[in-house]
Amino acid sequence: MNKEFFEALRLLSKEKGIRLDALCDGIQKAIVTAVKRDFGNKDVVFCDIDSDKEEMKVYVRKNVVSEVTDEDCDILVEHAQKYKNGALPGDIIEIPLETKDVSRIAADKGKHVLRQGIREAEHGQLREEFQNKYQEIITAKVSKIDPVTGDAFLEIGKLEEMLPKSEQLPEETFKEGDIVKVYVVDVKDANRKYPKATLSRTHPGLVKRLFETEVPEIFDGIVEIKAVSREAGSRTKIAVYSADENVDPVGSCIGQRGARVSKIVDLLGGEKIDIVKYSEDPAEFVAASLAPAEVISVTVDEEIENACSVIVPAGQLSLAIGNKGQNARLAAKLTGWKIDIKPDAEVESVIDYDNV
Repeated sequence: MNKEFFEALRLLSKEKGIRLDALCDGIQKAIVTAVKRDFGNKDVVFCDIDSDKEEMKVYVRKNVVSEVTDEDCDILVEHAQKYKNGALPGDIIEIPLETKDVSRIAADKGKHVLRQGIREAEHGQLREEFQNKYQEIITAKVSKIDPVTGDAFLEIGKLEEMLPKSEQLPEETFKEGDIVKVYVVDVKDANRKYPKATLSRTHPGLVKRLFETEVPEIFDGIVEIKAVSREAGSRTKIAVYSADENVDPVGSCIGQRGARVSKIVDLLGGEKIDIVKYSEDPAEFVAASLAPAEVISVTVDEEIENACSVIVPAGQLSLAIGNKGQNARLAAKLTGWKIDIKPDAEVESVIDYDNV
């Protein structure tokens, strides 16, 4: 019987595209659910399926007692000793259920048990696959677009997930059949049926993962991404570092003739990317973060934590601040510092990134 059972499971595994171990796990849960109804739905029923050994056993765990108070959970000492020699009150014993008993209990629910087992297996496998992609990039196919909201629905394996309009790049438009890279922000169970992923193309993590994909030095750990600040669809700043003095972290990310960063820019629909060198010295890091503007000096405020004043050439003040304050704002997010930008020889004109 076991041999036929496991042959059937292997065929089902192949037909449904579900791993055998995931299918066995789902069948175990379904059998337990069906059988424990004969035991007051108490958590005393267990099922073990070993596909390698082609063994399946279903058993009930009971407490050995001198006086039974719950027939589903308790067993008298003299009866327990039939299953375990020397059983004493306080012991827990396992009572195997014969295959015919399991079949009898689940007979009227056979198809339901199998369907439930398959659903459990699909859920478990999909959830595991999604968890493995947590905070990673996945490639998906656009299956449809909501004409009212602009939300895109993506095919991901056997699931369809939504990429909300709010998580798409501002000028981005999709059509059915497009292939798109998205970042998995989070994975949760949806109504205990299938996993639900929160997807995004605006999250800073997408940029970080793209650099890890396109820059071998980052993938290998030679270059490290220290921080990312992003205004999706417009501009991103990324700070990189290498402990190897012979490696230029910024140059590694840019690539020969800008090939590496250009590919990432294309994947992000033309979003501008500033790559700056990270430094443990706050003044150096702040100065680098304001690129492409030149910085004359950085003075750390001794009275206010993580605050500094920056002097730039008067002709580069607007460049340092950026369009609508974007460059200064992204630099502040990247470094975690409050930055006041002042033009050289015009220190009375103070620009605070919070107010630009």
